[in-house]
Order: sequence, then C-alpha cells, then structure tokens
Amino acid sequence: MVSDPRKLRPSELCRMLNSTPLGEVISERQLYRHRTRAGMRIGDARYVDLLRYGAWLVETRHAPEPETSGDPYEKLKERARARNVAIATAGRDIGELPEIADPARKAKAAVNFRYFCESYFPLTFHLAWSDDHLKVINRIEQAVLRGGLFSMAMPRGSGKTTICECACIWAVLNGHREFVCLIGSDEGHACDMLESIKMELDGNELLLADYPEVVFPIQSLDGIANRCNGQLYKGERTHIGWTAKEIVLPTMPGSIASGAIIKVAGITGRIRGMKYKRSDGKTVRPSLVVLDDPQTDESARSLSQCATRESILAGAVLGLAGPGNKISGIMPCTVIRPNDMADNILSRDKHPEWNGERTRMVYSFPNNETLWKRYAELRAESMREGNGGEAATVFYRNNRDAMDEGCVIAWPERFNHDEESAIQHAMNLKLQDEAAFFAEYQNEPLPEVEASDNELTADQIASKTNRMQRGKIPVACNHLSMFIDVQASLLFYLVASWEDDFTGYVIDYGTWPDQHRPYFTLRDARQTLASATKSNGIEGAIFSGLESLTRDLLNREWRRDDGALLRVDRCLIDANWGSSTDVIYQFCRQSAHAGIVMPSHGRFVGASSQPFSEYKRRPGDRVGHNWRIPNVHGKRAVRHVVYDTNYWKTFVHARLAVPMGDRGCLSLFGQAPESHRLLAEQLTSEYRVKTEGRGRTVDEWKLRPERGDNHWFDCLVGSAVAASMQGVALLGMDPVNQKRRERVSFAELQRRNRQ
Repeated sequence: MVSDPRKLRPSELCRMLNSTPLGEVISERQLYRHRTRAGMRIGDARYVDLLRYGAWLVETRHAPEPETSGDPYEKLKERARARNVAIATAGRDIGELPEIADPARKAKAAVNFRYFCESYFPLTFHLAWSDDHLKVINRIEQAVLRGGLFSMAMPRGSGKTTICECACIWAVLNGHREFVCLIGSDEGHACDMLESIKMELDGNELLLADYPEVVFPIQSLDGIANRCNGQLYKGERTHIGWTAKEIVLPTMPGSIASGAIIKVAGITGRIRGMKYKRSDGKTVRPSLVVLDDPQTDESARSLSQCATRESILAGAVLGLAGPGNKISGIMPCTVIRPNDMADNILSRDKHPEWNGERTRMVYSFPNNETLWKRYAELRAESMREGNGGEAATVFYRNNRDAMDEGCVIAWPERFNHDEESAIQHAMNLKLQDEAAFFAEYQNEPLPEVEASDNELTADQIASKTNRMQRGKIPVACNHLSMFIDVQASLLFYLVASWEDDFTGYVIDYGTWPDQHRPYFTLRDARQTLASATKSNGIEGAIFSGLESLTRDLLNREWRRDDGALLRVDRCLIDANWGSSTDVIYQFCRQSAHAGIVMPSHGRFVGASSQPFSEYKRRPGDRVGHNWRIPNVHGKRAVRHVVYDTNYWKTFVHARLAVPMGDRGCLSLFGQAPESHRLLAEQLTSEYRVKTEGRGRTVDEWKLRPERGDNHWFDCLVGSAVAASMQGVALLGMDPVNQKRRERVSFAELQRRNRQ
C-alpha cells in the first residue's frame, strides 16, 4: 500500500509497476516522455494524478492473470493499449480542486459588485471611486440582480469598458446570469473585451483562490484551447468552452456557475437568434446584455447609421431573451455629436425605458477666467518652446487656490503625473480642443455651426412635412415629374408634384427593388437588381429594373385632392454612369412611355466653365433655364437633356429653405420627421463652396467625405429640372417654352412668302 504517491520517484514507480505479475508495465523513459509531452511538472496536479494511477496499479494488480488461450502477442498489445488509454485519461483529468481561500470574502462579493471589483481587481481599480462611478456601479448591480435597462454617459477614460468586463465576470461567476451578451460598436471591439475577460480568468490569482470551481479548470488548459473537449474532472467531461467569441464556464458538481456563457457580438453583426444548448440539454438565451459604447465616430456623424443602431437596439438586442422573457441591459456610452445614438438613448423623452443619466468631468467651471486665460497663454508658449507646459504648471501651483475657486470636478483623483490636480487636467483637455472636450468628456457636444447661405441640416429638412398622405397631390398642383438615378445594384427614384410657381411637394420616393427597411445604404443593399431580375449581366438587370419601375409608376394615376387624376408628365433617367449609358438610351428608345422618359446628363459647371446662358444655340436645340435639349445626332438617335447640376442643387436647397406656406416652398409628405431621416441625410450629403471665376460667383457642390450616398438628392434635383421642362417657373424666371412657336396655316405661310 502506497500512502502518498507523491513520495514515489519515477524510477521507484517503474520498479514497483514492473514487479507485478503483469510483467513490464511501463519504463522510466516512457513515463518521462509521457510527462514531457503532456507538459507536466513533477509538482503539478496532473503528474501527481499519474503517480496515483501507478500506485493504484501496484495495489490492484498483484493477483496473477488467469491463463487464457490466445495469441500472447495480441494480449501484449491489448495491455499496452489499456495502459496508454489509462495514462492519457489520467493526463486529461484536472485532479482535485483547491479549497476556497476566503469563503466570507466570496459570499460578500457575490451580492456586492463594488466589493467584488475592489477585492479581486485591486490593480485595476487602484484609484478612489468618484460619486459617478458609485452611481454606475449601483446601476449595474441593480440590473444584474433585479433587472432593468440603464444607460449612463461617462467621460472618455473613466473606465467604463473595464467596469463592463468586470460586470460580466461578476454576473456569471456568482450564478446571477446564465448567459451574458457583451456587445461593442463592432465585432472587433467586442472580441477585444472578451480577450480582456479571458486574461482575468486565466491569470487572476485572487479569482483562483475564491472561485476554484471555475478558474482552476480554465487555468489547467494552460492557454491551449484544443484541450477543452478532452478535459475531465473525476472522469467526467467539464464541457468547457474557450473560443475567440465566447466563453463557456466548466460544468462542475455543486458549482452555481456551471455552463454559464459570455458571448460577444458587434451591434451591426449577427445578433438575432443567439442561444446555446448546455450539456444537460437545456437551451439558454441571453438574460443580460452589456453594451459598451455601441457607436463609432463614423456612425455618430451619420443620421441613418444612428437610426439603424437604435432600431437594432430596440428590436434585435432587446428581443434576445426570447418570448415570455425580459432582458436586462446596461449601456455605458459617450455622446459624440448632437442627436447621435447615445444622445437619443440618454433622452428620457425619446427613450424613457433606458432611464438615461449623464455624467461629466466638470460640473462647474472655475470662476477666475482671467487667471486661466493667462495660464492658457503660458501653456501655449511653453509648448512652442518644447517645455511641455512646465511654466503653466508652475503658474497654476502658485495660484491654485484662486484658480480652483468655484470649480466642481467629478473625479478628483484623475490627473497625469505632470499635473497638480484633476482641475488642471480637465482645463488642459478643454484648452487642447474645446469641441472634443465638451463632446467626449462632458457628454454635452457643442451645437454644430450651421453653414451660411441657408445651408440646411438634416433635422431641418426631415421636419419640413406637409401632413399630406403619401402619393396624394395637393389641389393646386398641375405638374408631376419623376427622376430615376441608376446604380449597379439599385434604382433610386423620386416623384414630385409642382404648382406653376415652383411650389413643390415630394409625394413619393424609394428604390427598386424595395429594401423593406427604413435605413440602409447602397453598399449594404439586401435586394439588388441582379437578385430581383435574375439577369446574368448588369445591362440586362438595369433594363429589366427600369421596365418594372416605369410600368408601376408611369402607368399609375395619382389622385389629386379635388379627385382629379394625374399622370407623370416627364420622367428623366440618369445616363451619366458610363456602364449604363447605352442601355438607358436603348430603354428610352424602346419604352412604351417613349414620350415621357428621357435620358439626362448632369454637367458640373464651375466658376471657370462656360455657363449655359452663353452656349451658342444650334438649329433644333431646345433651351430652358440652365438646361438644354440638343438636336438629335449621332448613333443613339434619342433626344436627351443636359443641365447644370451646381445651379439646380442650389435651386433645390433654396426651395427647401423657403418657410412653409410661402410661394416656392418645397416640402415632404407625411407628418413624422423620423420617416424621412434617410432622405434628409442624402439631401445634405453635399456642401457648397462659393467659387469666383470669369467675373462670376458660383456654388460648387462637393460630396461630404463621411456620407457616401447622395442618390435621392440627385433625384430631387432631376425632378426639378423635369418640372422646368414642363413649364414650371418661379416668378420672374422665364418659363421653359419662352416663346412658343405660333401655329401658322399653309395659306398664311404662302402669303408671307409672297410678301
């Protein structure tokens, strides 16, 4: 009987094993090779377990084997196979768990999130908490233990991501939540947070001391994820999971954290249908979702991306728990610009369910502006000299009491090593970039400066609704125009009705094929021309799409308020895109609506270009207000219109700037501004630059770099050109048919010739 197998040296173990009637069981070299291949050290648990197995062989295999008939060589192979299986199994088993080091600490931390953070992450949370931190911690604790939705705006660098990671660990280790979903602004951000969580579980000795049932099996993997499927505890699989996108805690007897899952995703990634089937056959869905900064700088600048993320949050994210279950949610965030996703979620008027609350770096700024102005001058001068602002720090140190007067700072412990206080740190950030400071650290971004010359914002355009039903024409309108913008994967269209004085109404717009969602971009279109038409080539897909779209809209009778029915007078189709030009001309030539549809070409007429008014009119040309229809010539044999895009874009924006009720105003159907957010973003996707040249000043329109889609803007501009072609004109503007050709009889013509 071997009382303590750890006292056995490998040579002694081999001699004892080989002295049994079984013959040679294992050699010292084989034992050493197995121990080395498995990565065992003489002192670790798996090696001790292997020694225990050898001692068990010594104790239980003294009885001689009964003599049986058969091939001795086969019996030898069977003994070797059994020996190898037993040794491999012993190497996979993690052995006995360590005892809990401090049960009282563990019990207190299970119900107190603040104590959990302070006890098990002392190096991470080494500074004193601010009141805002304690408020956020209490909100997280309430959401995990009792449920609810909470959103908190915190300044950059406040540790909100680290707090979120610790919240996930706390929720699963203590059995409060079976499935936690950690969502970031994108999948890469979320995976980075999961890696941080994995590092804590794999290397935090304090967690190992009090949560050995979870942390010991994780650390037994030695960072090798391939060992997960084979890991055993007392001969039973632990079903541990350790991948790049999820963690499945080991299934251990008596552990309240058995089989708990932490899974990550990006808010724009695959979220719907998230579930996990545990080893006991139970299917679990997320019960807690933690969203850490779910927007990026790019998405915050895009109205449609903000709206898309809000709709994902309201639908896919809050529906993760499944039918009949209510999910809890925590969302620490930062406001980047006015009316971005974070700003909207924090508003208790727009989203009261999230109980939004804003925190700031500075709640009250210092009173003595004179001293701080002098400080700013000294700091700038010192920076230019390469001294790192040392002179300004000395000035602040000498006048600190007067300069701090009236200031209320949120986190007094937050400042850099070369600064004297958190107040100086905050003022340095403010001096560095005031706009970024108020957005990133105060969560109160400064109002965006509106451009001059009546350049409108997306919110102003979206709110300019006329309460008319979609597709309904006001009684004073006599003209209906349409424009189609052709792209490789989608057709964008817009229909507008016009009074004779260019008072306009957008009555319908959309894409073909329809995307069936309010917010999208050309790049992420789900239904495309190719998929809807089943055409192999791009030309065939465009031709089929134009046929279907014009058949639906040009054959339609649009009802006016007085009951009269109108049809589209003129439909222009963008033929500027080189790959589609020929097929558009072919379509206009062969279309059943050949008298209505016409190819169009927008021309960039800058300050240095020849204006349309100076073009020499040729025989057969039709000339209007900054547009012309050249006489038919060339191989296409289809008349087309050419117009000045810069002029007509300025013209359309001027119409949008006219107040409701005034003549020449352009408005949108419906009464909900939210339904026009994507249209409004595209109508503001370009900005104007006043340029002088050749004795004149011209607005040159350029695409904003952060906004890629301007297709409905082109559609509205083209619809206005089509209306001008039908005789619509502002007061003082020459109508399209400036001098209509009078009808002359043949007899009158002969009489004039004789004269």
